[in-house]
Amino acid sequence: MPFGMTNVLAVFINFMNRVFIFYLDEFDVVLIEDILVYFKDRHEQTTHLRMVLQTLIEHQLYDKSKKCEF
Repeated sequence: MPFGMTNVLAVFINFMNRVFIFYLDEFDVVLIEDILVYFKDRHEQTTHLRMVLQTLIEHQLYDKSKKCEF
């Protein structure tokens, strides 16, 4: 592991849970390497995705667009 870190996966999951604390189990689920956003209608879809992406930007976290599925 780089930089001598151990339990990197647990640290990452804990970090993502802290980042998305307000949205967890409401409309957002953070899995090991995925962020699952669920919704009931088209309006909720755009609202929830915008909120999740804005949260990522605020915490200076960026995605790889080629890995995203919509």
